[in-house]
Amino acid sequence: MKESISLNVLEPIIDHTRIYGDNRFVYPVLSRRSKGISVGINLNPDKVCNFDCIYCEVDRRSDAITTFVETDRLIAELETMLDYVLSGGLYLEPKFAVVPAALRRLNDIAFSGDGEPTTFKNIDAIVGRVADLKRSRGLHDVKLVMITNATMFHRHVVQKALAIMDENQGEIWAKLDAGTDAYYHLIERTTIPFGRVLENLLIAARVRPIVIQSLFMKVNGEGPSSAEIEAYCERLREIVAAGGGIRSVQVYTVARKPAEAIVEPLADADIEAIARKVHETTGLEAESFVGASVSTVREDINDN
Repeated sequence: MKESISLNVLEPIIDHTRIYGDNRFVYPVLSRRSKGISVGINLNPDKVCNFDCIYCEVDRRSDAITTFVETDRLIAELETMLDYVLSGGLYLEPKFAVVPAALRRLNDIAFSGDGEPTTFKNIDAIVGRVADLKRSRGLHDVKLVMITNATMFHRHVVQKALAIMDENQGEIWAKLDAGTDAYYHLIERTTIPFGRVLENLLIAARVRPIVIQSLFMKVNGEGPSSAEIEAYCERLREIVAAGGGIRSVQVYTVARKPAEAIVEPLADADIEAIARKVHETTGLEAESFVGASVSTVREDINDN
């Protein structure tokens, strides 16, 4: 069964700038993958990341506005932003005025930003404070989302943070952009072994179902080979076979200007084909994000 949701509001989707007004750490976006408004928390304003992905839109050559996360200021910015979104004030801005009524919903508070959020030294403490604020405001339908490359899940402090999220409508959106070691290092440009990412995905997925987020692209004019996509699907199957839960798989491509000129977006048909391949070979729900639309491939609840 395939469901489609159209998001014909390109500007707020394309523009995911992490600088908003006088804020240093909190910013709103209309997110295709959230299907509504996501309030982002940037825990890496210094632009430091343990990956150097060839498709990343963060300009790491320019100076950061701040290099230190002021926790009290972050929480104050978040509280003000929640009020702004929930009151409807956000939609009075030209950029967000075009958002249709169906998408004028606060879906989540997302730990994301200009680097890997789980490298933040006190990640458990900051997640706890954000969860406390969300709970005190009665926002039980608003998710906490950790957008992550999964490289730090083996750290105890990160596991504590994820446990807090589990108790507060949390979801882990973990990156997996490759099926083979060679392709992983081509795309992510990191010294962290591919095996650690795979092990960490399983560590997290054995505790709760996770969302896999996968960005595929053309590199020097060529998309991932069929063998690479088959290997990627095999990595997903291995996680499930080892007792890991995968809620869904998000398949998408480059939507903003990438770090490297050798990177180009895949065609819509190619992204949709990868999502179909994921579903057909793993049985997992797969969402494809193309242009300004979202398609979900899954089994109907009445299907055997």
